[in-house]
Amino acid sequence: MPILRNRLTKRALRPALTLLDQRVRRGVQPDLDTLRREVAEMRRQQYAVGLLLDGTGRGAHRIPPAAEIDRLVREVGDVSDRGEHARRSVVVAFRTVVALEALGVGRLAGSTSNICGKLATVPLLSPPNGRILEIGTLYGLFASALVRMVHRAGIEPDLTIVDPLAGSQLQPGTSQPADPTGTPVREDVVRANLALGGSRSALEARIQQGFSSDPEVREAVSDREYGVIVVDGDHSMEGVAADLEWVEKIIAPGGIVVLDDYGDKAWPGVQEALDKHLAGGTSRLRMLGRVSTSAFLRAD
Repeated sequence: MPILRNRLTKRALRPALTLLDQRVRRGVQPDLDTLRREVAEMRRQQYAVGLLLDGTGRGAHRIPPAAEIDRLVREVGDVSDRGEHARRSVVVAFRTVVALEALGVGRLAGSTSNICGKLATVPLLSPPNGRILEIGTLYGLFASALVRMVHRAGIEPDLTIVDPLAGSQLQPGTSQPADPTGTPVREDVVRANLALGGSRSALEARIQQGFSSDPEVREAVSDREYGVIVVDGDHSMEGVAADLEWVEKIIAPGGIVVLDDYGDKAWPGVQEALDKHLAGGTSRLRMLGRVSTSAFLRAD
């Protein structure tokens, strides 16, 4: 019989075991108390960070795991061919998103990777001029963020926005749920958010209310060649196809086209339209690659 299973042995060793147990407890207890305090403090901090970054009031949270950011950095580096600056650009984009959503009215639409990918990649692609056209703006916060990112790259932006600004987000053929922010989609809201950009170019942005398919809207904003065009309006295949045909006519040589929600399973018409547009072989646009759920193209 093993010695510690013998009742007599256990009885004999009990005083020593009791003393040893007391000494161990005296040595460990302070560490356990410290650990409990540290865990409680971490929970308080986590709660505070959650108030700032969770999805309440905006739908999507802004707490990306490290693996998501690492993947985004690789994608930005591959598309821009400037991998040495990709991480800096992604981190600055993330900080910009957090700051603008904290101060702005409404929200930025899309996942953290989707938004930061667009913001980080555009300036690294060195557009030929600072004229920016955004087709579909929602609350104007993305436009405000893009203006700041382009400024950081040393390019003075000149912003034009096309959006119906009809009080709520519109997508033809779909029923959109109430916005999680409870904020109406109006020009005054967009102007308030552009003011956060703090620059003359943001404050003097040209806003054309209406759909990008409206002839009068197109005529009003087709007075220049744009260095950057963000296509984020009608997500149907027909709507995207029509926007791409228009973009071909107004994008500057070497200009950058960003097609939002490319590869997003919720909007299959976006990828279908671009793939079909490029398949003919006559497009001015050349596919550079995809970052998160945005396609990036450069014009000849």
